[in-house]
Amino acid sequence: MKFKQIKETCLYFRDLEKARSFYHDLLELPIVSEVKEKHIFFRAGNSVLLCFNPDDSRTKVSPPGHFADGQYHFALEVSSDQYIVCKKEIERKGIAIIDTVKWEDGFESFYFNDPGGNVVEIVPAGMWG
Repeated sequence: MKFKQIKETCLYFRDLEKARSFYHDLLELPIVSEVKEKHIFFRAGNSVLLCFNPDDSRTKVSPPGHFADGQYHFALEVSSDQYIVCKKEIERKGIAIIDTVKWEDGFESFYFNDPGGNVVEIVPAGMWG
């Protein structure tokens, strides 16, 4: 087996309007699908960010129920020439950067929280080879 990529990443929000406001209005991710009080899905390049209401998704039979609580982490990749532009845009939009890391391989990435407390990282293309 050889996997090509992770196609979907899932977060859980009881208040999906907060997810919409943050990921669509602020980060400008296009909406792929939305069902009020159930889910909202966003396009991120070739991947999809799924945001489910855990109170709804835990009772599903098909697809299988899933839910969780806590602070999740995922990273969004930008082209290397847009990394600094993206960082400045995040700050301009009033999103607090909570950490910036300079990695041993010379790359830098930065982190911020979404309204659900999840930790979002922005990485430049090429960071993982």
